[in-house]
Amino acid sequence: MLSVFAVAVEVTMILTLVGLSRGMLDDSARRARGVGADIWVRPPGSSVIGLSSSPMSQGIVGLLEKQPGVALAMGSVVHPIEGVDSVTGIDFEKFDRMSGGLKFISGGPFRNEDDVIIDDRLARQQGLGVGSTLRMLNRDWRVCGVVEPGKLARKMVRIDHLQQLTGNTAKITQVLVKLTNPAEVDAKVAGLRKLLPEYRIYSIEEFTSLFSINNVPGLRPFIFVVVLVAVIVGFLVVFLSMYTAVLERTREIGILKSMGASPGYILGILMRETFLLAAAGSALGIVLTFGTRALVSLLAAASLTQMIVPDWWPIAAGISIAGAVLGAAYPGWKAVRQDVLEALSYE
Repeated sequence: MLSVFAVAVEVTMILTLVGLSRGMLDDSARRARGVGADIWVRPPGSSVIGLSSSPMSQGIVGLLEKQPGVALAMGSVVHPIEGVDSVTGIDFEKFDRMSGGLKFISGGPFRNEDDVIIDDRLARQQGLGVGSTLRMLNRDWRVCGVVEPGKLARKMVRIDHLQQLTGNTAKITQVLVKLTNPAEVDAKVAGLRKLLPEYRIYSIEEFTSLFSINNVPGLRPFIFVVVLVAVIVGFLVVFLSMYTAVLERTREIGILKSMGASPGYILGILMRETFLLAAAGSALGIVLTFGTRALVSLLAAASLTQMIVPDWWPIAAGISIAGAVLGAAYPGWKAVRQDVLEALSYE
């Protein structure tokens, strides 16, 4: 049972990590699509996820609004708070028009400069409501509204106030552009890239497609390291389990050999047992990932999002079974090489 559980932990570690990586990227892409923009303009040299605080001049918003076919352009400021958390400064009137209207569960738009709008997932995670105090940027903010999740950010404040607090007056992080005819998005992107050749300009579909593990610096090596650690742990546990099993069955193996059992027969017994342990552990590990997802949703719904990744089930199971078979190789080799008389006299 301990061996099965150890293999299950190995599989759960792999699937949970991959599920968190995909889930958080998918959540970011979903919130980006929920804004209602057709084109995203990013600073020169920026990556898909990482953004410096406010590297662009706010004057670029007016320039973009003057372009033919542009219905609306809106700048926003994304300022990191701690870890992967951030707060976003918006022009509420423009954002409301672009997104098709924020759906307030309670409260309403900004009234004072220290007001903050949060989404429902953050409100539930931190037990906040309209009138609650939220501490960030070394000051207290009043929650003025709670909205349905899925539009740009979980924390939104007035852009002018955030610019002032962070020393980024007339500076923005990115520009969101809405077209009068979304069918012309490819042509407009091409035109804007000629107008602003140094900037990263994407259609919304192109932009959200970049939210993948391969496009986040360091994420793939990190996953590889964690998977490797999980495989080593599973290998050692199975190795110790099978080594102990061989020692405990010394007399049994001696009796089998004295009755004419071939080395292949004895090795087959041990390997079949190993395979069953690994298969049972893999199945349990897959089940446990539903538990980790529920735990993440309960404790950190606004910070972390875990997906169930069925395409990784056979990969994780294959890794655990391969590691288990390798872990049983030496104990099995030791078992088939035992001398019959020594095995029969073993106590």
